[in-house]
Amino acid sequence: MSMILSASVVRVRDGLPLSASTDYDQSTGMQECRKYFKMLSKKLSQLPDRCTLKTGQYNINFISSLGVSYMMLCTENYPSVLAFCFLDELQKEFITTYNMMKTNTAVRPYCFIEFDNFIQRTKQRYNNTRSLSTKMNLADMQTEIKLRPPYQISMSELGSANGFAHLSVAEYKGTGKISAAPHQRLEPVTLPGIVSFVLSLLCGALNLIRGFHAIESLLQNEGEDFSYVIAFFLGTAACLYQCYLFVYYTGWRNAKSFLTFGLICLCNMYLYELRNLWQLFFHVTVGAFCTLQIRLRQPQGKSPDYNV
Repeated sequence: MSMILSASVVRVRDGLPLSASTDYDQSTGMQECRKYFKMLSKKLSQLPDRCTLKTGQYNINFISSLGVSYMMLCTENYPSVLAFCFLDELQKEFITTYNMMKTNTAVRPYCFIEFDNFIQRTKQRYNNTRSLSTKMNLADMQTEIKLRPPYQISMSELGSANGFAHLSVAEYKGTGKISAAPHQRLEPVTLPGIVSFVLSLLCGALNLIRGFHAIESLLQNEGEDFSYVIAFFLGTAACLYQCYLFVYYTGWRNAKSFLTFGLICLCNMYLYELRNLWQLFFHVTVGAFCTLQIRLRQPQGKSPDYNV
């Protein structure tokens, strides 16, 4: 018999369960699917906004929008178009009922557990397909799924229940494949981090302007040293690369930031004849400050286990 078995509402950022249906079966197959639910909830930020995972007897479907993911478990023969219509209906009701600010600031698991009442009512309707004929337009969803089919997550991509495999996302246009290296989410940006980012951009802009002025001076006076131009543009590149390291996670990120700071110091040492003491102090201090903020903004740790 084809039917929807359970559904959950999960925050994409950290996998915090916001609401869920409460009638989980305790069979072995269902227990295994709960593990897959848990694994997927911790990887939502790295996955496309519409996906399907086939686990044998059961399918897990989910959609994500505005930082919230709507997940459901159904039997393998349940129609895909009905599954995504069900999820779409949950999404519309949740967005209408709850302020997104509340979902973003929620700290307790299942703090919107009352939404389970709507999940249960909707699940009953979708498990009785005769009651759906006048309440939904299947043609629209069928067209949308044809134009942008859900990404099929393979079990090898998901990994085992005890050890998570890395899931990574390339640009997803509905039929795209997951192939790029995974990106690690960094901790939220702080006010000092924003200040360091802006100051580093400012130093890069100042170096760039001085570099163009040095080129003009070089064209007007043949005796000018071209190495000053190189030093200014290297300083610009170093400042911009620090901004990149602050925003994105890369391998050897801390080591790269220290090497970049070293390059900033070397460039300013070489340019000491063209800058006064306060200018040198400003550029080196900003470089050190940005390096510190890169060091402090570490990758987010493993999401807590909320038993989703």
